[in-house]
Amino acid sequence: MEFFGGSIPEHLDAFITSLGIGLLIGLERERRTDPKAGLRTFALVALLGSLAAMIGETAGSGWVLAVGLIAVAAMMIAANLADSGEAESGTRDPGTTSVIALMICYSLGALVWFGNATLAVMLAIATTSLLYFKAELHGFTHNLTRKDLISILQFSVLSLVVLPILPDRDFGPYAALNPHQIWLMVVLIAGVSLAGYAALRFVGARHGAAVIGFFGGLVSSTATTMVFARHARAQADLVRTATVVLLLANLVVLLRLGILALAVAPRIALPLGLVLGGGLLLGLGVTAYGWRSLGAHEELPMPEVSNPTELRTALGFGLLYAIVLLCAAWLEDVAGNKGLYVVALVSGLTDVDAITLSSLRLFNLDKLDAVQAVTAIGLATLANLAFKTGLVVILGGAALARRALPGLAAIGLGIAAGLLAFA
Repeated sequence: MEFFGGSIPEHLDAFITSLGIGLLIGLERERRTDPKAGLRTFALVALLGSLAAMIGETAGSGWVLAVGLIAVAAMMIAANLADSGEAESGTRDPGTTSVIALMICYSLGALVWFGNATLAVMLAIATTSLLYFKAELHGFTHNLTRKDLISILQFSVLSLVVLPILPDRDFGPYAALNPHQIWLMVVLIAGVSLAGYAALRFVGARHGAAVIGFFGGLVSSTATTMVFARHARAQADLVRTATVVLLLANLVVLLRLGILALAVAPRIALPLGLVLGGGLLLGLGVTAYGWRSLGAHEELPMPEVSNPTELRTALGFGLLYAIVLLCAAWLEDVAGNKGLYVVALVSGLTDVDAITLSSLRLFNLDKLDAVQAVTAIGLATLANLAFKTGLVVILGGAALARRALPGLAAIGLGIAAGLLAFA
């Protein structure tokens, strides 16, 4: 290929990518009021990283790359020390972040040279985002409570400490128990619940019924239903709002189950989505009708949800999931479909996640076909919906029941119609 009358220099694309990375990070640093390293410095340092990697590879020595990194760090530290008087007086940032950012920029330039350009660009974007959203990240951390931090740390233990050490082998009768797979389901449920808990914690109260209903359904639709049923009985003017919130929370359950199916058993996601979709569409229609008459409330009650990643809660769910998995496999073998469906109806009364995940697991192991798995999940969902309908009637009183029951019935009828059509 010709390049201005000659051939294109070898590895030019690597240096162009490095230059782009340096310019990207440097553009953010240039926005600072008194940058010690800005657009040009970061661009040059990224190029230096690629050059040092090339020279070190040619010379067969990694010291060239290491010395370059040390030199970049020393340069920025020296610039900060020269201005240490202002930093100590508190009028200027000591520049530690810029030192690290410059070292990362240098390292990304080297990474590009070694053939990892895509990874380097992704890391450059992540680095720039972290630098740019400084105020938002500080605000987020300052708003964290002790309970929030414990939730995050416990989820880290569940996913990064416990999960990797569990054996990924089948044990027990019918080879139905796989410790790694069981705990993976615990991590999945805890992750979804933690995301909903975080959203509910930070934005729910400020954005009204729609957000509370949506994220409340992600965390615990049962808890959300109980809270708003009680408040609707105590406050007559909250009945319309409570109706919309609890209907949305129960609709989100259907979305949640679809997401779980897509993550655990993608092959069954479509047929399950078609069955649950009937309930979703009918329920949305009734909810939308109720939304039109929704009154404005400055302060809405928030569902009091316990730590979704608490180790005791995780162990309890893991045990329940294992028991349901074992019972489903045993009853399906002994009594066929009827045994499995009995387990689905009973376990679905209190928790729909366990039977859903166990059915998906058995489907992946080819111990259930699509019809059996979808039917079991549908029956469990109907049982769970019936349980929460009872909560509405008992806790919410007649006024809430008159408004909420048509929507809950529409969800149930939609799911039942989907099951009949699928079967």
